Amino acid sequence: MMRKISLVLVGMMLGVVATTVVPQTHIGGAAIAAGGDVYRQLNLFGDVFEKVRSDYVEKPDDGKLIEAAINGMLTSLDPHSSFMDAKSYRDMQVQTRGEFGGLGIEVTMEDGILKVVAPIDDTPASRAGLLSGDFIVQIDDEQVQGLALNQAVDKMRGPVNTSVRLKLVRKGNNDPIEVTLVRDTIRIRAVRSRVEKDIGYVRITQFSEQTFENLKKAIEQIRSEVPDSQLKGYVIDLRNNPGGLLDQAIAVSDGFLERGEIVSTRGRNPDEGQRYSARPGDLTNGKPIVIMINGGSASASEIVAGALQDHKRATLVGTRSFGKGSVQTIIPLGGNGALRLTTARYYTPSGRSIQAKGIAPDILVMPDVPAELKGRDETKGEASLRGHLKNGEEEGGGSSAYVPPDPKNDKQLNYALELLRAGRAEADKLLQASKAN
Repeated sequence: MMRKISLVLVGMMLGVVATTVVPQTHIGGAAIAAGGDVYRQLNLFGDVFEKVRSDYVEKPDDGKLIEAAINGMLTSLDPHSSFMDAKSYRDMQVQTRGEFGGLGIEVTMEDGILKVVAPIDDTPASRAGLLSGDFIVQIDDEQVQGLALNQAVDKMRGPVNTSVRLKLVRKGNNDPIEVTLVRDTIRIRAVRSRVEKDIGYVRITQFSEQTFENLKKAIEQIRSEVPDSQLKGYVIDLRNNPGGLLDQAIAVSDGFLERGEIVSTRGRNPDEGQRYSARPGDLTNGKPIVIMINGGSASASEIVAGALQDHKRATLVGTRSFGKGSVQTIIPLGGNGALRLTTARYYTPSGRSIQAKGIAPDILVMPDVPAELKGRDETKGEASLRGHLKNGEEEGGGSSAYVPPDPKNDKQLNYALELLRAGRAEADKLLQASKAN
């Protein structure tokens, strides 16, 4: 069984029935009655299924009927629980390994429409100019509405060098946008790095199986280029990182911490909660760290940002994160695919749940958004997804997810670099000067 961070909502009829409050002396009878209610509902499903099979105007595909019923049950729980058939499950395994064929776009389903969470760097989607918040309403000649998330994703994948047409609806545009993309082999470089004079810059694009190993190599490369005595610190860029594997988020956090809790998970059964703690050893030897986040930073990204913020190991700069604070478990179903089920919420070391709330940066730095993109650069966050898990607190989350293509125009990055070089006062002066201009 593999843990994976992903978007999800939950609520099972069996759970609702089983938690009905009854007098102690009638618990046995109530349990039997509850079970009877469930079996009656299953019999109803069987009756409807048989009627459809025998009387529908055209002979239906039994397998598709059952798969649609399963997907309907799971999507009624939350936006992130889903059923994967055998092919989709294989595709998911390939994707978490960091290499797959397709367009390079992270998507979710919102109100039955495919929504772009974030395009992946240096892929057909990013080169074509797709933006976070775009709605994909048509793939080739087929409408997306009515398709399950996995079905829509499957239609965007295909052999390398073949093309696919997407019709997009973008906030602020009166007319749909049509783009043709050529599928490519998507080799996700989970970590990219460079030296900014006396500072190491590390961008983590997602949390796949290679992320922590790639992070170690990136930091080793930076340290080989800049003497330790001259290195002022590191900027870790988690902007528009949609998440990924829980164990990789834990490993990355551990790479910057010497001790203490990283994250805890709590499911429906209190006895099954887990806590994950750091082991001695810091990849940076204690150098200062600034983490950049924005409205496209979700899930595993928020685990890392929350852990380092709570331990005061890093200063968070940017805008509020997405607010995806649930854990999904991938449950293989023999050779019949797998179930992606929300099984827990996760909590930062201080006990914060960021579900539908997000993480607020220590220093809010708004990007300079081009006039033509203003109002279209923001994500509404997890709280905007229908059926999302409730937090029990004030909800929010989501914010600007714009990152300029040219680092010279990247106000958040420039602030982070100045913060490491000269401190908060000088960084604030730089921010004020940029506003004046």
